[in-house]
Amino acid sequence: MPRGFARGGTLRRDLGFWGTASLCVGGMAPTLAMSVTGVQAARLLGRAAPLAYVLAGVGMVFIGYGFVRLSAAFSHAGSVYAFIGKTLGPHAGFFAGWALIGTYIVFPPVSALGMAAFGQAFARHAGISSSVDWFPLALVSWALVWLLASRGIRLTAASVIGVEAVSLVLITVLVGVIFVRLAFGDPPDMQTLNGRVFSVPDGTGLGTIALAGTFGILSFGGFESAMSVGEESHRPRRMIPRSIVAAVLFGLVFYVVCIAAQTLGFGTDAAGAARFAHSSAPLGDLARVYVGSAMAEVLDLAALLSALGAALAGVAVASRTLFALGRDGVFGRRLADVSPGTGTPAVAVAASMVLTLAQLVGLRAAGISALSGFFYLATLGVLSLLVLYMLVSVSALRLVVARVRPASRLELLLPCGGVAVAGYVLYRNLVPAPASPFDVFPYVVAGWLAAGLAIAFATPGLARRIADQLARR
Repeated sequence: MPRGFARGGTLRRDLGFWGTASLCVGGMAPTLAMSVTGVQAARLLGRAAPLAYVLAGVGMVFIGYGFVRLSAAFSHAGSVYAFIGKTLGPHAGFFAGWALIGTYIVFPPVSALGMAAFGQAFARHAGISSSVDWFPLALVSWALVWLLASRGIRLTAASVIGVEAVSLVLITVLVGVIFVRLAFGDPPDMQTLNGRVFSVPDGTGLGTIALAGTFGILSFGGFESAMSVGEESHRPRRMIPRSIVAAVLFGLVFYVVCIAAQTLGFGTDAAGAARFAHSSAPLGDLARVYVGSAMAEVLDLAALLSALGAALAGVAVASRTLFALGRDGVFGRRLADVSPGTGTPAVAVAASMVLTLAQLVGLRAAGISALSGFFYLATLGVLSLLVLYMLVSVSALRLVVARVRPASRLELLLPCGGVAVAGYVLYRNLVPAPASPFDVFPYVVAGWLAAGLAIAFATPGLARRIADQLARR
């Protein structure tokens, strides 16, 4: 055992409500989400793009209910590994942990690639250079994330909320300027402040609206991040459910208002909707028109900061999951080593960061750009996460049904709705088959999940060992 580490040590309870809430909001990376996802909704719904986020918010109520119910019943560093293991059995628990690792192996490099991509954008827009190499930017981002993530969960949470708060303030300023200029008759191209953003264009079917809603739901991914700090927060069975609810409600309001401002800023006529749908950087484009080029450059930095917060939240989830699996003897027990100085599962953090570096190096060796790599890895992680959302909803339903007091119809409806919503979003990511190479990614994720099932059922004594450890804790 390395000097300075405690084998099977105890994590420190350093987080209150704001700490856990910051991980939930930071995991969603709302600034980053608003920088990339609204365009897809605009391509499908035109001026009604905000409806995609209204629909997504309703869907997240169903999905989020499962996480709220489970986090109110259990607190564990292994998050869904423990929650599902206690409700659906040890085989399902291991599979859930495996799926979670499949997601959070790729989310930290996704965020590092986002930092590199927006770093490139800032260099271009500021006139510094039009051809900055993304790999050195990603390496600097990677080193910064490791430095912050290894210093303790309190610093991680403070860093997440700090960088995201700066980004959100900047977007709020831009949104406010757009609304003020529209309301007082000073728009750049005669745009108007109107309610057409919630009026579906003629000829738009329900299936198209639902498909657009899937992009909104993907913007909420990571809202459950605080579940992995159940052993590092005070009163976790109260604080974490409240944090999840707060993050979902915040996302619903912020996303709808922000996309409405973007739609109105471009214009609700056909030409404005087309401008939004074909914008590669909608926030930057609007900032340049409504405020000035300096604001557009600052928003590039804001998206970079948002990606940093998402990376920290992702490493926190990945490392705590590895820590829990190592502590229970599912993986190597070295992963359960805790630094006495910081209370951080430092070996698990190091494992997460090494895996992140390996993926960045692999993408560079393959000649893949930062933005392409961002979407490739994000797709892999989201597909695995959607499977996990379905499992969580089934687990919550099992928990509700197993209670002594009869469950209400609403308590039964919500987790069933969670399965339906997550299942539909997963289906819409598979059918019709996306363009290459995205058509290959479902098979990659299916192979990963199949390997998890094989390990769960083929490893002698694994289920009993997991059941014993979960019963102890």
